[in-house]
Amino acid sequence: MSIGTFYAVQRGVTVVCSAGNSGPQPGSLENVAPWILTVGASTMDRDFPAYVTFGVGNNTMTVTGQSMANSTLPEGQRYAMINAKDANAANATSDKSALCLPGSLDQDMVRGKIVVCTRGTNARVEKGLVVEQAGGVGMVLCNDAGSGDDVIADPHLIAAAHISYSQCKKLISYLGNANPVGYITTTDASFGVKPAPVMAAFSSRGPNPITPQILKPDITAPGVSVIAAYSEAVSPTDLSFDNRRVAYNIESGTSMSCPHVSGIAGLVKTKYPDWTPAMIKSAIMTTATTGDNDSGKIRDETGAAATPFAYGAGHVNPVKALDPGLVYDTTPTDYANFLCALRPTQNPLTFPLQLPLFGDDGKPWACSQNGRRPEDLNYPSIAVPCLSGSTTVRRRVKNVGAAPCVYTVSVTEQLAGVKVTVEPSELRFEKVLEGKEFTVRLEVQDATAAANYVFGSIEWSDENQKHRVRSPIAAKTTCG
Repeated sequence: MSIGTFYAVQRGVTVVCSAGNSGPQPGSLENVAPWILTVGASTMDRDFPAYVTFGVGNNTMTVTGQSMANSTLPEGQRYAMINAKDANAANATSDKSALCLPGSLDQDMVRGKIVVCTRGTNARVEKGLVVEQAGGVGMVLCNDAGSGDDVIADPHLIAAAHISYSQCKKLISYLGNANPVGYITTTDASFGVKPAPVMAAFSSRGPNPITPQILKPDITAPGVSVIAAYSEAVSPTDLSFDNRRVAYNIESGTSMSCPHVSGIAGLVKTKYPDWTPAMIKSAIMTTATTGDNDSGKIRDETGAAATPFAYGAGHVNPVKALDPGLVYDTTPTDYANFLCALRPTQNPLTFPLQLPLFGDDGKPWACSQNGRRPEDLNYPSIAVPCLSGSTTVRRRVKNVGAAPCVYTVSVTEQLAGVKVTVEPSELRFEKVLEGKEFTVRLEVQDATAAANYVFGSIEWSDENQKHRVRSPIAAKTTCG
């Protein structure tokens, strides 16, 4: 992938790729080459609610989850409930039945009941089939601690609701009572949900496992419960046992967020046909937002504040991307120098397999002893994975807004234990496409506080605050 996309970018093609669906483990990213625009996945402010009500009388409780099941239970009718962990078949362990793996449930214990299954191992929708085959009438899909509050509206085969880990703890506690009962109901789509966006648990996380000097992912976009046209050649779950066919389907994954950003890149290219892939990437990254619709910061699946290792520069803003003010441009020669800096003893360089390098003129590129460092690649974000004492990184920006104009820098978020200084503090542009350089100095003030990655940001803004060009920073004082 890195090789083919390098040549595509060299020929003016903007390459947008998924970050991967292996989150939330740190360092689980894919497609991390600096010439790729790497996209994470987050929620939007629309849900497909499903409600699980359990208990009787004054002891009734209702928790909210999500579902796109096309099967419902009779309204108000209560059914016996059972924890799948307590309903294992004779030939299955309770660990397997808890996950509702095929053949793991005891039919006599499950028949006619709502079964509570734990997320993991097999497909979420398949768990409902296992319940149905064992005679169950409905399923509650419980998140484990690792999945936190990340719930997904799936096209379940039976009446079902997917609920968060915190809600599951309430339900599991109730199931310890004698003769537990409950029911599942659904309603129309809900809009204006708060908080949003929230990072999806499955969205792969940084730091960059190959070149930590490049902060990845670059951006996040809607990738949870996305409705799109769908082929009727396969089922909505793409599972062999599902015979349903639909013209539209609901999908989740970074493969759904990536097309959003690809489309936005196309819009930017349409407005600015002469822009390079790096300029388009910069416009998308530096105009992104890190706030949610609840006056807070973007959160992760646990409800805690997320970091740039989850969302990159932030959540994509297609309108602002069309008017970024300043952009960070990067040429094939810059990428070649970056690769040379990673392995300065190799000439010609091969990265990661056999990648012959070419400069801006298309001629073979030989690594020179020019003292360049990987972190000096002209990238819209900054990452310093082994900060000792102090270091200074260089960047350059082009004015793509009106001229003349003046931009002033501010350190919008200071890094814990690290002082950030930008020189000069002001950039004056007399014409469009004029370039200016600046430096960012990171100085350790408390090595212990920054032993693990800490995060901050700088922002260039013009006189009337119309353009606010933000770059995230990640750094740590320990190496390795």
